[in-house]
Amino acid sequence: MFYLDWDGEGFVETLISVLHRLSDDHATSAHDELVKYGFPVGLLPAEIESYTLNHTSGAFSVRLGSNCRVTLPPDNYLATYFKRITGKIVGNRIAELDGISVRAFFKWWGITGIKSSGQDLVFEVGMLTAKYPSKNFDVSPPCEGRRASSA
Repeated sequence: MFYLDWDGEGFVETLISVLHRLSDDHATSAHDELVKYGFPVGLLPAEIESYTLNHTSGAFSVRLGSNCRVTLPPDNYLATYFKRITGKIVGNRIAELDGISVRAFFKWWGITGIKSSGQDLVFEVGMLTAKYPSKNFDVSPPCEGRRASSA
């Protein structure tokens, strides 16, 4: 519980501080937001520094500490998540995606969109699509080559 000192001076600053702490108490993670929109958490790596999401437009930005390489199931494709990932999430669709590339057929391809369709995810790479079971993405992958922090 918070108590406010009503002496007039510093009241606004105190109120802003209290509201900020209250909003932090109810803050969600980027992974939580994925779930709210019908996606598994494993679409993003475990190491996320921050994110922004405009709930009206669906525009989002995810920041990682640095570029991140992961191996994606089920076919063990190598993927690179860039330091900043942007896009637009609405319903069961992520569009205008920028910042994730996957290596397939000896070439790097940018993933431009992802749809959640029942038990499957449909990845869009330009005009091509690939469908995988969403259960393959139930766990956020760690960035490869980074040391785990000891707690």
